[in-house]
Amino acid sequence: MTMLSRRALHRWCGAMLLAGLAAPIAPADAVTRPVSAIVMDARDGSILYAQNAGIVRRPASLTKMMTLFLTFDALDAGTLRLGDPVRISRYASNQPPSRIGLRPGATMTVDQAIRAVAVVSANDVAVALAETVGGTEDRFARMMTAKARALGLEDTSFTNSTGLPGANLTTAQDMARLSLALQRDHPRRYAVFATRSFSWGGRTVQNHNHLLGAYPGADGLKTGYTAEAGFALAASAKRGDRRLIAVVIGERSVQLRDRLVAKLLTEGFGRAAPSPPPPARSIPDTLEEWLGNGGALPAD
Repeated sequence: MTMLSRRALHRWCGAMLLAGLAAPIAPADAVTRPVSAIVMDARDGSILYAQNAGIVRRPASLTKMMTLFLTFDALDAGTLRLGDPVRISRYASNQPPSRIGLRPGATMTVDQAIRAVAVVSANDVAVALAETVGGTEDRFARMMTAKARALGLEDTSFTNSTGLPGANLTTAQDMARLSLALQRDHPRRYAVFATRSFSWGGRTVQNHNHLLGAYPGADGLKTGYTAEAGFALAASAKRGDRRLIAVVIGERSVQLRDRLVAKLLTEGFGRAAPSPPPPARSIPDTLEEWLGNGGALPAD
């Protein structure tokens, strides 16, 4: 089984948000909730493993996958172009970290804004994109919820474009389905999620998704954290002609989140692709059964 090195995990632990903030351990109100986890085969959407995947909870910045989905839709529809300006409103500039820190009236291109959101999860830029596409963030959030319904994400709704504390709701299963829909509906634009760094104003910041470059075949998608949601990651990796998606929401730290996602992906790739997909009753009920190691997580 492919394992991540201690050195890589320590490097991940030291990753900082763009604004220089880090949250090493989730607060007590988050860690008391069970971790939600799911592994999906991107070939047909079959679920290989699920635990607490249907629990409704906060998505944190996994929200921004839908923000970018609607941006990609607008680009494909021709109502938006990559070179169009995205203006930072006063409201957008006042968003808390993570953010680029642009002042009201500043602009960047749509292409730059997409990368800022995908790579460093910039809240100010996410709101600016929402305002550019939807007119206001409130209207854009309604568009996000409508898109969720169109994609069959019945347990997902949005009130903002960032995932900052509010009333956004989802499940790990819905986030896996959203990840798959992004790959299916926007295969060319999906590549932005594999971007390793973003440069702006003389600064270069690494992608918050630490699996990129550290886990074989990883090429997306999005990280998230709020005190209420805990640490979240929607990840995708490809080996040969097989692609898997893994989503974890509610872990207690960056390290635990990344380790769990990596282990779930590794176990998934180690199993033969189901053909035909297994019936629902064959989905492992516990993490121990899925990992198949007698009830303990593998040691590093």
